[in-house]
Amino acid sequence: MTKKWTPNSWRSLSIKQQPTYENQAQLKKAENQLSSFPPLVSSDEIEKLKAELGQVARGEAFLLQGGDCAESFEEFSHDNLKGFFRTIMQMTIALMYGLKKPIVKVGRVAGQYAKPRSLDAETIDGISLPAYRGDIVNGIGFDKNSRQADPQRLIDSYFYSAASLNHLRCLALGGYGNLEKVNKWNEEFSHSLTSKKNTEELISKINDHMHFMQACGLNSKTIPQLTTASFFTSHEALLLNYEEAFTRKNKDNGKFYDLSAHMLWIGDRTRHPDEAHVEFMRGISNPIAFKVGPSISKNDLLKLLEVLNPENEAGRITLISRMGATKVEEFLPPLVEAVKAAGASVIWSCDPMHGNTIKSSTNYKTRKFDDILSEIKSFFAVHQALGTYAGGVHFEMTGQDVTECLGGNQMISELNLQDRYHTHCDPRLNASQSVELAFMIAQELSK
Repeated sequence: MTKKWTPNSWRSLSIKQQPTYENQAQLKKAENQLSSFPPLVSSDEIEKLKAELGQVARGEAFLLQGGDCAESFEEFSHDNLKGFFRTIMQMTIALMYGLKKPIVKVGRVAGQYAKPRSLDAETIDGISLPAYRGDIVNGIGFDKNSRQADPQRLIDSYFYSAASLNHLRCLALGGYGNLEKVNKWNEEFSHSLTSKKNTEELISKINDHMHFMQACGLNSKTIPQLTTASFFTSHEALLLNYEEAFTRKNKDNGKFYDLSAHMLWIGDRTRHPDEAHVEFMRGISNPIAFKVGPSISKNDLLKLLEVLNPENEAGRITLISRMGATKVEEFLPPLVEAVKAAGASVIWSCDPMHGNTIKSSTNYKTRKFDDILSEIKSFFAVHQALGTYAGGVHFEMTGQDVTECLGGNQMISELNLQDRYHTHCDPRLNASQSVELAFMIAQELSK
């Protein structure tokens, strides 16, 4: 770890999960262009998110983080963004009622274009090509031109991110997230369920509260806050040359912010404390997260907290647990106990997706709805037993009607996976499965 931090001090350290660009001059040109572009978010917005996450760290609110495994240029559309935002809002209402707390909404969106890979190359029928690393790097097509790392894609990703963020802001502030409207969507959703009883009871209770508010004259016309929603963006900070281009110093407080997103995270493969990703992240003032899997030790976890949050600032660090349904009860408690004993201020969030990926008999990468729910329940049970706060959930999900994860009320089977399997990387919960899961969590928490 270098003693003096600068936005480019990461460049002198070892780094993993990076593409190989053949044309370095073209890459440098793209980096210079990005550094001259307007930022995607503001430092004021980042500080607002950090304050809200501070509430989560104190057990006063709950974090809902979700979105695409890897955004793609091909799936970019008005309808997909609108469907994603609608799904997030439906999940929010259910969780808000179950927890009786504010929900901090953070999307894996408007920048989640890069993906780490297990192998540098992919081999099909004896032909090996560079792995697909996300649309910000190369194309998913299995041919030499598509798989070549292209610096122009860094520029393209900026404009796709800017357009996505602009539309999401319109939805959040323009009335699409109206509380009354969202509750109507959830009523419609409940009618589609095979087993409706518990969900309809919960929605009925929410309606009772809504009717009471209206009787008191509290509605979307009298309270503007009921028609707007705060919404923030996040992505994995994988390509540090892209992140560096958006790192600016705030003249008022002297802090550096990565203005490519409100919140950034480090993956399970890139969180070594002496390597480039941790070096970059320690110097920016954004809320940051890192994945906590079965491979991390207590000492490594505490070392990362010391490096990334030396002042123990509330709202600064989110620990995203991704153990797998069968491993939570073995691997999570010692880590939670170590963090608690150290007095570290963190948010514990559950990613029930990455530890539960399997291969179907039809050769599709998929996940089971029941495994996802099982990991979430175990995550909450561990924290309840240890007297700590389970502060969030982290989903790979979409607002589209895809068939990528097995089970749920729709009873998606292995034979159904081929119907609408659209992901460019890992399988996502569809809109129905996401909302169904939120209601199940709400029912579990309301107990």
